[in-house]
Amino acid sequence: MKKTIIKMFSAAAMGAAVIAMAGCSAQGSAAAKGNSAKGNSAKGDKIKIGLNMELSGAAAGYGEQQKQGFELAVKQINKDGGIKVGNKKMKVQTVVQDNKSTTSGSASVAAQLSTKDQVTAIVGPATTNDGTASIPNITKAYVPSVSPSATDPDYTLQKNGKVQTYVFRACFNNDLQGQTAAHFANNQLKAKNVAILQDNSSDYGTGLAKAFKQTFKGKIASTQSFSEGDKDFNALLTTIKSKHVDAIYVPGYYSEVGLIIKQARQAGITTPFIGSDGMADPKLAQIAGPHNASNIYYTTPFSTKAGDTNKVAKQFMTDFKQEYGSDAPTFSALAYDSMLMIKQAIEDSKSTNSVKVAQALAKIKDMPAVTGTTSVDKHHDPEKPIVVEQLTNGKVTGATAVK
Repeated sequence: MKKTIIKMFSAAAMGAAVIAMAGCSAQGSAAAKGNSAKGNSAKGDKIKIGLNMELSGAAAGYGEQQKQGFELAVKQINKDGGIKVGNKKMKVQTVVQDNKSTTSGSASVAAQLSTKDQVTAIVGPATTNDGTASIPNITKAYVPSVSPSATDPDYTLQKNGKVQTYVFRACFNNDLQGQTAAHFANNQLKAKNVAILQDNSSDYGTGLAKAFKQTFKGKIASTQSFSEGDKDFNALLTTIKSKHVDAIYVPGYYSEVGLIIKQARQAGITTPFIGSDGMADPKLAQIAGPHNASNIYYTTPFSTKAGDTNKVAKQFMTDFKQEYGSDAPTFSALAYDSMLMIKQAIEDSKSTNSVKVAQALAKIKDMPAVTGTTSVDKHHDPEKPIVVEQLTNGKVTGATAVK
């Protein structure tokens, strides 16, 4: 998820962000030493955890879902007595801030949470661009963040290729999603000729398309592009229809992909659509029309079928429905797991010190989670199952694990 280009900041703000980013690598190196880094520790009997999230602006739809998952996790943790720190339990105190879907807002919120509020850890931001803008300030303060949905492959890495000491994520990166979609097209759909219709206005869409192309074994018969906010896709679909492809790969978000599916079906295109986790939202079928949303597949870290085999997921879905009156979306599940990762790191380190928590986050292994048993690799990416969900008449009717 995860729009990686949000064009809602001024040139001055952009310049400030660039200046702030300078020295990030040096800060990361200093922070990595750990011993000289003070960081933040809990004062009193509560642990402060921040939320740096897109609660208004272009990415607010995703941010609100993630806020729900985050707050549900905290509510349940506190109901159980809190997080175990050594021999005692401490409850969580949340500090929720809206970055307004802007890079300047995200950088400002990161500074406030890490220095003024002195949180132990942060969940968010949702998007890669907003998350990247927050890195200099959290690194300077030695405070780790876990993004539920920043998917750019380089998000957790410095320019020199070394890992960002204080940056983690709960979601898959774009490369893995694109590769998985290609494997699904190769092996499950047996597709020989595929068209690509990508969102060219974001690194999310272009990155996924690139990874798909590198892995797909058949022929790419057509590559077309669209931009965020486009409404009429008929010309693009007419071109694709003439190619008689076996499948259409459409990496993008439900707002545009829903319209693409609707217009394709109206044009008589019955070809399977394959997409990414930006489609993992009930609004996709609402926009496309349930009768049009069949033969649709997309990669996702969380399936509504997960409860059949995952006790943590089953309980989460039950609790979410009770709390919010609706089925749990993928982005709520990812934010819930982001908070679980922080809880696990605090317990493993037996400390509320942000430096020690960051070190423990990097060592998480086989942690039970809603989106599957999770470990953290050397790039601070999660290692866990990935599935392809299938929609039939707007409902999830299948979930296939893909290797």
